[in-house]
Amino acid sequence: MGGLRTLAAPFVAPGPSAVAVRTRLKQLTPADEEVLRQVGAHLGSLASRDLKARCRDALDHDGQAWAVRKRELTPVSSSRWAGAITKASHDQWALARRGQLAHIQNLEAGISTIRHRLSLPLGDKGSKRAPGGYRSRREWHAKTRRLHVLQDRLEQARADHKLGIVHVVRGGKRLARTRHHLCAAQLTEADWRRQWQAARWFVQADGESGKRFGNETLRVSPDGEISIKLPAPLKELTNAPQGRYVLAGRVSFAHRGPEWADRAEANRAIAYRIHYDVQRGRWYLTASWQIPVSPTIPMAAALAHGVIGVDMNADHLAAWRLDMHGNPIGAPRRFFYDLSGSAGHRDAQVRHALSRLLHWAKSCGVKAVAVEDLDFAAEKTREKHGRKRRFRQLISGMPTGRLRARLASMADQTGISVIAVDPAYTSKWGAQHWQKPLTGKNRKTTRHDAASIAIGRRAQGHPIRRRTTPPPAHQSDVQGHRTVQAGPEAFGREETRPRIPGPRTRCVSPDAARTRATRTPKTVRDARSDLVWVQDSLLLTD
Repeated sequence: MGGLRTLAAPFVAPGPSAVAVRTRLKQLTPADEEVLRQVGAHLGSLASRDLKARCRDALDHDGQAWAVRKRELTPVSSSRWAGAITKASHDQWALARRGQLAHIQNLEAGISTIRHRLSLPLGDKGSKRAPGGYRSRREWHAKTRRLHVLQDRLEQARADHKLGIVHVVRGGKRLARTRHHLCAAQLTEADWRRQWQAARWFVQADGESGKRFGNETLRVSPDGEISIKLPAPLKELTNAPQGRYVLAGRVSFAHRGPEWADRAEANRAIAYRIHYDVQRGRWYLTASWQIPVSPTIPMAAALAHGVIGVDMNADHLAAWRLDMHGNPIGAPRRFFYDLSGSAGHRDAQVRHALSRLLHWAKSCGVKAVAVEDLDFAAEKTREKHGRKRRFRQLISGMPTGRLRARLASMADQTGISVIAVDPAYTSKWGAQHWQKPLTGKNRKTTRHDAASIAIGRRAQGHPIRRRTTPPPAHQSDVQGHRTVQAGPEAFGREETRPRIPGPRTRCVSPDAARTRATRTPKTVRDARSDLVWVQDSLLLTD
């Protein structure tokens, strides 16, 4: 046990702090679409220019520089559009800064692994916790060259991070690099150009509390009417007073529609974003607002009705319900999903699987779902797993962060708490202690099902193993039956069982002798059978 790492205590995950809902813009006229294109292209060019200025300021940026950038954008847009653009640029720079730090940590981990393996003899086997040496002299030489490459990259990344220099591409680096691989992406240059332009458009505005319907720039009334405050160069396109343009179509939100309408009528802040899906040829409107974080309930209250342990895998969620004592109830459940295809398809698959999981938990009356606090950020490097490309692709494709965020958000609406536990050894110990006992003729328990039991028991505070085995020399009743199910407060939990007189077999109770002596006989015996025959003495005569 000395080599095992320290396990973190389970905790109740906090609920979401914001809400985002999306709907499709329908019944748009060609004039409406043309106005949206011109607004998006004009504001997108301003956003690109402002992001360049923000990246140029680097660490020297302050409130005064922010005000200067906003004043420069106001004459060519409006004060509110300028505020939305500058805030988006600042957030994008901060996001790139965090990604840069994660990249530095990834390079440091890779360099450390390569140095360790280069210091070992060729063909060294290694152990479970540390990789061994490289297999051949050729591989050792290739890794030596890669070590120098990674060191150069790390030095450059550290220098950029020290100076506050970040590398950001509006529209995304992936789409920018796709321009050089159009055949592999099955795109023409015109198709790529349309996607690139749409990705760089900017039609989004932050909410303002106290303003009409919660947003003065992109205003959506409770009955679904959308009006846009046009930038100054596009004033000739207005069709409503005060330099606004009203779209012909109306919108409604199927999800959280009443909540959105209540906020709009109360003039509470709501942020909106309009974007265009080039492949489908559709316009969408996304509304978002902040909500107070739901207070987390105590752990004991969440686990009062048992828990459902969930083990996340590449293609399904393995779940098993446990009672309050940590015993599995019923049969395991599996909720499958397909993570191939587009990002929207993967996100929908995750939502459907979590919806089925929460519906089952609600029908069982369980108020808590236990999941692993997984993070594969530092576990998918080439240097750590070597030739295991399929394994690296497997863990890279598992949506750990998205699933945890989705589950916390969806469970908050159903009154179910999400408990995050340390993922260490759950699969190994679950298979060791629970897979074989729960496998029968009519049910085959998988390793993932056993891991879900381990996750649920860890959330409840129970050890994963079913019982503590006595020493080999005392596996009889010498010291009594030992078990770790009893808590520290149980009186006499470490003592031996009291001695009960009588036979110590399972087929005969201890008081069997007293029962036989006092019970009524079931058969009638002949009275002559109770007589004892005595032989008379012989008559001796002369």
